[in-house]
Amino acid sequence: MAGNGVVEALQIHRFPQSKYIDAIRWIQTLSPFDRFAALALYDSDSSSSSVEVLSLNLSNSPNLSSQSSWLSPSRISSFKVSHSNQKPLIAASTFSGSLHILFVDTVDASLDSELSVSDKSLHDGSISCIDLQESGVECVTVGEDGKVNLVTVGDSNLTYRRVFDSRGLVSYTAAKWGSPTEFATGGLGFSLHWWDQRKPGGAVLQFKDNWSRGATSGIVHSIDIHPSRKHTCLAGGSLGTVFAWDRRWPQQPAVLSKAGTGEEATSHLPVESDVWEVQYDPYAHTSNISSGPSSRVLPVMICSEDGFLAVVEQGILFICYENKTRKEKKLK
Repeated sequence: MAGNGVVEALQIHRFPQSKYIDAIRWIQTLSPFDRFAALALYDSDSSSSSVEVLSLNLSNSPNLSSQSSWLSPSRISSFKVSHSNQKPLIAASTFSGSLHILFVDTVDASLDSELSVSDKSLHDGSISCIDLQESGVECVTVGEDGKVNLVTVGDSNLTYRRVFDSRGLVSYTAAKWGSPTEFATGGLGFSLHWWDQRKPGGAVLQFKDNWSRGATSGIVHSIDIHPSRKHTCLAGGSLGTVFAWDRRWPQQPAVLSKAGTGEEATSHLPVESDVWEVQYDPYAHTSNISSGPSSRVLPVMICSEDGFLAVVEQGILFICYENKTRKEKKLK
């Protein structure tokens, strides 16, 4: 979207796959002309999961070609990529509780080697979410068992330590690094916790849903933190909910979308199902980013269970793509 609100033309290429795609991430290599993507795949016929690196060719006949693959011991529950100074890393957690770090060649994006932590070492059950530092040095893992772990990535091994264990009193479903020493987690009740490794013992700040009056117990599925505004956490979850949590005013979230009825509903977005992922729009061109107040929520990209891919800029414009239909709507 251009800064004047005009929607730019999009080119959409479709590449049908024979397996379920649980997650997809871009991989950066040394050549700016090569494009690679890492996919977390699930084959329902054989009940097997894998990570596959594909090369994207957008010439006269756009196509995807396989570069390398890795067979996962269980279905992948969370999938992240980090582009460290040495080489890209792929982190994959599983529903059986294992964590795997895959090293990617910087030239052809082939998978060089693997380090792993076995089942049940980090969590009692599945790993809900992981996030890699951009440097690739540490990975945070969270689970519904209430455990938060930090895994350090070495050249030949992985070491880990327990940051917190709620012993089942709190469940965690999302995580995101905010700085080399700080990260955010999300969980039941649309709760968000902020952690600082320099202050051990527990979360240093927390927020829990204060708008549904106990009528529902939502879940945070995804968190994003903008590199220029690390005081604000963006969260998406159950019931079409998208909100921003500014740690300077920890009990005053900015609700961008929420399904419901009566006074609890917001008409900002026509999304009523779970929002599975939220991310600040890195390609947004708006003067409000640099000149607007720091409390303003920057443009946000979302994807939901009911098939919406959307970009929303607080109070200005909403663009939604669903089943080849484009909609535009001024926010009230």
